[in-house]
Amino acid sequence: MTSVEEPARPGERIRDAARTRAEILEVATQEFARAGYDGARVDEIAARTRTTKRMIYYYFGGKEQLFTAVLERAYGVIREAEQQLDVDHLDPVAAIRRLAEVTFDHHEQHPDFIRLVSIENIHEAQHIAGSEKLGKIGSPALDVIRRILASGRESGLFTADVDAVDLHAMISSFCFFRVSNRHTFGALFGRDLLDRTQRAHYRAMLGDMVIAYLTAERTAD
Repeated sequence: MTSVEEPARPGERIRDAARTRAEILEVATQEFARAGYDGARVDEIAARTRTTKRMIYYYFGGKEQLFTAVLERAYGVIREAEQQLDVDHLDPVAAIRRLAEVTFDHHEQHPDFIRLVSIENIHEAQHIAGSEKLGKIGSPALDVIRRILASGRESGLFTADVDAVDLHAMISSFCFFRVSNRHTFGALFGRDLLDRTQRAHYRAMLGDMVIAYLTAERTAD
């Protein structure tokens, strides 16, 4: 009696496709972060996954679309973390510190994200600009910052005339630099910004800097 393999059901095919696509994105993230956009090879990504170059093109359309999908996935991770941020029960100072800590932790835990953003800046954000998904994703953190700033000003704690985007840039710049410039900074100054023994120091320093800026005494011009 001949054994005939039962064909995959529609639901199973969907799950298999989702798993394959997720595996391609995971490996592609590593390859783009390692070699850059120009240096990454779709052949190499295919060789490291349980698929083929033809299948990668089937799912994503090409190298450019694959890199865009990698960026969408990377930004989606940080946006998800921002959406889970709950600071409404905290006073404005504690809320800003918590927001800074979440950014600090994310950037440290996702060095590939830092490298991908650096690569995309080299390409003048052309992939992000062409992504309809990233154009709509926004940043939940900005809404949180706006609420915190409004509460801080209303209570008289915050004196800085700063908007949410500027404050977001201020927080992100320290967190980004700490990871992106770790090696050059270490070579020039002999200090490892990711030294685990100094982690709590840098984490607290970030919050202290932001809060000091927001609460500094200011004189009228």
